Amino acid sequence: MVFEAITTPEQKKLRDEVREFVRNEVPRSLLIDMDADKVRYPKEYVQKLAKRNLLGLRFPPKYGGRGLKWVDDIIALEEIGVLGTSLGCLFSLPIIVGEALNVFGTNDQKMKYLKPTLEGKLMCAEALTEPRGGSDFFGATTNAKKEGKSYILKGQKRFVVGAEGADYFLVYARTKSEGPGNLSLSAFLVDRGSGVKAEYVYGLMGTRGGGAGRLVFDNAVVPEENLLWKENSASDVFWQMMIPERLTSAAGALGTGRAAIEIAARYSEKRKAFGKPINKFEAVSFMVANSITQLDAARGIVYAAARIVDERKDSGLQRRMVSEAKKFATEAGWQILNNSMQILGGIGYTNVYPIERLLRDARLAMIWTGTSEIMNLIIQHEYYRELAERKDKVRDVEHDAAEADKEDEKVYE
Repeated sequence: MVFEAITTPEQKKLRDEVREFVRNEVPRSLLIDMDADKVRYPKEYVQKLAKRNLLGLRFPPKYGGRGLKWVDDIIALEEIGVLGTSLGCLFSLPIIVGEALNVFGTNDQKMKYLKPTLEGKLMCAEALTEPRGGSDFFGATTNAKKEGKSYILKGQKRFVVGAEGADYFLVYARTKSEGPGNLSLSAFLVDRGSGVKAEYVYGLMGTRGGGAGRLVFDNAVVPEENLLWKENSASDVFWQMMIPERLTSAAGALGTGRAAIEIAARYSEKRKAFGKPINKFEAVSFMVANSITQLDAARGIVYAAARIVDERKDSGLQRRMVSEAKKFATEAGWQILNNSMQILGGIGYTNVYPIERLLRDARLAMIWTGTSEIMNLIIQHEYYRELAERKDKVRDVEHDAAEADKEDEKVYE
């Protein structure tokens, strides 16, 4: 297995620790009730993770973390991912919101919010998307006006996982009326309370049970000490946040894809057609082979991206690799799930097996935290930048053709 070759003994121990939690601490009934929308926000699950000191593994022990690396978070998330996207997302939220606090927060903010979050005493959520927005993040219209020692917050955010259930929200709002969004937004830590209302909880195709909904801020009062980083500098926070946003999605997809193909492969050994197990037919066994290849390739690129972030490589390289990891892993997970359902045939389309639930969950992964199309935009942009920087530093293989000197034949316009 690829995992065995690229991890340390300590990381294998962490995997086994999280694997034991997943096997013994998450009841089957919770997954079923969340998918049926009988449970809207399972705080007990988050609190169990906190009790095991499994939340925010990368953050300093002073605030409740273990001081580990991104690779360790990836390891944990792959194991959590077998539970589906909802519980993977709830595991990820302290990583995502915690990243903003850990990098940009004051010590007081970390003690007030980060520490109790990792202890399971506070539930967090992130409010990014607006009804008119989506990929156009910097077009946000939610605004925060300074009045005395507070900001008055007005506007709406939607698709907020934890709109119903979270105790506080990381919210981006416009603090300058004119100018480009990347120079006009600020980030705030907003407590649930007066002026903060979960107005609508969505009926989702999948990834249910996380209390995803629309938040309305109606003159919500936010103390000035809850400004995160600097006024009009939320773009710094946003770009840093895209690392955990996208790497957690990629890592969770590894677990979901792995769970699906394991179910399908075991089924293929038992299910018989035309007198023999269906895994003896190339139509089936080759789908398994393709799925395992995709899974191993996805795991490789996700771990590579995590190591690049851990080693604080060039920010452009980080953006490209994190985007590649998110795009490739989520799309591979989707294809693996479709292969798995195809192997099971009709019974895979029922709730006798969890493939149909996992497939509904997985569809969202290619949309949230940046669509695959946005990932393509970033990947190509950073590649062209790297290409320009490499010029005159590597062999110019364009000249390795027999008639490379025929410049008149190289017509560009």
